[in-house]
Amino acid sequence: MIVLVIQLQSILHSIGILDIIDILVVAFFLNKVYQMLENTRAASLVKGLFVLLLATLVSKWLNLYVINWILEKCMTVLMIALPIVFQPELRRALEQIGRGKLFRKSTVLNELQVENMLEAVATAADDLSRHRIGALIVFERETGLTDFIETGIQIDALITAELFENIFIPNTPLHDGAVIIRGDRIQAAGCILPLTEARNLSQELGTRHRAAIGMSEQSDALVLVVSEETGTISLARGGSLQRYLTHQDVISLLEPIMSQPMLNWRDTVLDKLKSLQRVQTKNKQEDNKNAK
Repeated sequence: MIVLVIQLQSILHSIGILDIIDILVVAFFLNKVYQMLENTRAASLVKGLFVLLLATLVSKWLNLYVINWILEKCMTVLMIALPIVFQPELRRALEQIGRGKLFRKSTVLNELQVENMLEAVATAADDLSRHRIGALIVFERETGLTDFIETGIQIDALITAELFENIFIPNTPLHDGAVIIRGDRIQAAGCILPLTEARNLSQELGTRHRAAIGMSEQSDALVLVVSEETGTISLARGGSLQRYLTHQDVISLLEPIMSQPMLNWRDTVLDKLKSLQRVQTKNKQEDNKNAK
């Protein structure tokens, strides 16, 4: 015990400021990696890798030469296959690095532009919901969506409720596609979005909702969805979907994104979503009590 204490003291005395900084940087990096992998398919793959690594170490410690040889070869193959297996996660990580402060956009819409745009979007969503007309509206943020804009018809027009309703009217060429908004202008309509591969979604969600979730998974864009079957208005962000939104909900959720610098818009929207979720839960509980 005394020897261990002496060794620990010598280690602590040998640690300098640079060592502490080194440890903190590594800890910060590992925490960010954990946050990126949390609640994704990659989390299960990482767990499997840790199990294989642990099995390799145990087999080596027990002198199980054949098993250890097989596991080591498997680990070598996995190291080569990792870039392929984790391709979506690696792409997302590189995009997040590219969206650092040095690459942030500095343009922010003024209050009048934001107010007019949000009122037009919320009004159009209400009208489309009332008439059960499906719609898919994407708000570009820090991740550029030029690749998806090129899949549709270029418009480059100011945002108005009437234009939205004309675009999404049934039996027209642009009805089934998505509208992509950049700043305060509609860049394109009839755009094709990637579908999510998540398997735990409700059966009520159709192709529009799956495209909205898929788009929010592959970028930091927000996607507003109007269901053609139920008229429900939803908002997709970061792979999650907030449903049953009202006119005011749409404005309150989108306003902090369009009017504030991009440094803290994610946290603001997340707070809004949590607050809205609490209100909806409370309302449902009151409805259940009244029904009883």
